[in-house]
Order: sequence, then C-alpha cells, then structure tokens
Amino acid sequence: MPAESGASMRVGIVSPIVTLFPGAHADWEADAGIAELAGIAADADALGYEFLTCSEHVAVPTEVAATRGGTYWDPLSTFGFLAARTSRIRFATQVLVLGYHHPLEIAKRYGTLDLISGGRLVLGVGVGSLRAEFDLLGAEFDGRGARADEAMVALRAALSQPEPSHHGEFYEFDDIVVRPHALAPRVPLWVGGRSARSLRRAIELGDGWVPFALGRTELTAMLADRELPAGFDVVLTASDLDPIADADRTRHRLGTLSQAGATAVAAGLRATSAGHYREQLAALAELVDLTAPIRPGVAS
Repeated sequence: MPAESGASMRVGIVSPIVTLFPGAHADWEADAGIAELAGIAADADALGYEFLTCSEHVAVPTEVAATRGGTYWDPLSTFGFLAARTSRIRFATQVLVLGYHHPLEIAKRYGTLDLISGGRLVLGVGVGSLRAEFDLLGAEFDGRGARADEAMVALRAALSQPEPSHHGEFYEFDDIVVRPHALAPRVPLWVGGRSARSLRRAIELGDGWVPFALGRTELTAMLADRELPAGFDVVLTASDLDPIADADRTRHRLGTLSQAGATAVAAGLRATSAGHYREQLAALAELVDLTAPIRPGVAS
C-alpha cells in the first residue's frame, strides 16, 4: 500500500551529464565533463540530498541510440571518482542490467565501491530490454527474468560476505573468498521496471522499486494492490523541476509524488549551465526541507 500521507520522503537527483537522452537533456550537458559533475555532486552532498544516479548501457546500436541515446557513463568508475569528493551522499545505479554480469562480478566490483565510499552504495538493478546489446555481449536474452530473480538472490548472498555461497539453477558458487566486499551488512537493492512483475520482484527480493513511464492512476493501483514491507522504498522521478523560477509548481509536484506513495524522489532539474544547475540545487534545498515530510504546494 502507498506510504501514509505526510510520511518523510527523501530527495535525490537524477545526475545530469552522465546520460544524454535525445530531446531530453540540456545543450550544456553534452559539453560538460567530470569537473562539472564533481562540483554538482559536492554541492548535492553538502546540501543534504540523499542520492545521485547513474545508468548503465555498455554499447547501444546506432539505430537505437537515435531514440534511447548513446551516451551512458559507466556507473562504477563515475561513482568511484565521486566517492573521493563527497562524504555522505549515496550512489544509486539506476539501473545496472543484471544479465550483463555474473553476480560475483557485481559483488566484487560494487562491493569494493561500497567499501571505499563508506557504505554509500544503492544497487539499482533491472532485467534489461535491449536484445541487440544482450546479443553483442553474449548474454542470454530469453529467460532473463528468471535469471534476474536468481541473480538478486545470489547478490544478497555475496555482496556483504567474504565467503559467499549460493546454489541455484543459473549460478553456483561455494568455497570461495570475495575480498574486499561491501561494508554495509545489507546493501539496498532497488528494482527498476514498470510491470507488475518488476514490483513483485522488488517486494520479494529487494528493498525498493523504481518505476518509470507509469501514469499516477496506474501506479497508485499497482501499489494499492500490494502490501509493502516495512522500510520498502518507492522511488519516483520528478523531471524538469525549476525551483528558482517556479517554486509553487515544484513544491506541488513533489507533494503529488508523496501522495502517490513515493518514499524517495529522484529530482531532475531544469538548467542552462552547470552553474545554473548548482543554483537550482541550492534553491530546491531551500524550498524543501530535505529531512522533513514533503507536502503538496500550490500549482501555478
């Protein structure tokens, strides 16, 4: 069921620069680099934002890039760099495609990231939908849902353990040492998707759900049909926010997401430059107490 009205909702940011969707990113992002991203991350860290995001695609076919975009920074190296320049903000893969990796590969690489960042990893995972990329990487596309389910079980067994063990249909390991491993005793696993099955996977195997491309009515109905575990996160996205020029609309949109059941929101900010983006971060932090409940404002 949705979170109670007025429940605390944390705010993170949809990182600019790292993913460029055609028609959905600002012009300045294409020319920006790690220096601009590091400055944004440092400001978000200091202001109290909960997390920042980075998505994964390894190689996007040219014809697909025209609609999905072709720029996707690697989340592991990006977060590793930002970990040294921040102290508290969390790093959320949104999402890592499970079928592209063996669970032990994820456990070692992202467990190391969790360790060096002081336990700040949120591992957002997804099943994946781009068959051409699966084929390119030699990964199985058919049956990927069942593989993803087991991969999450294997990850839970391996992320925070030096001598993990798992026996399943697709993955089998025992009598091994994985060091370093995650610092957190339980790394949060957020599941991306828009289907009832993705929500089921999140509830049964994860710690949160990151839906996309769902209308409020459909989203509310899906959440109302399920009893969510205590502490379970529903992470919704608010795009194109402009807290400087339109504070009322920004407040209203965040409040609407809270009413829809969000426990956390990934904020996408409208900006004309990296400097303007940082100003928007500060404005949103002033507009919304990042540690207090978010309630509906007045729409313009």
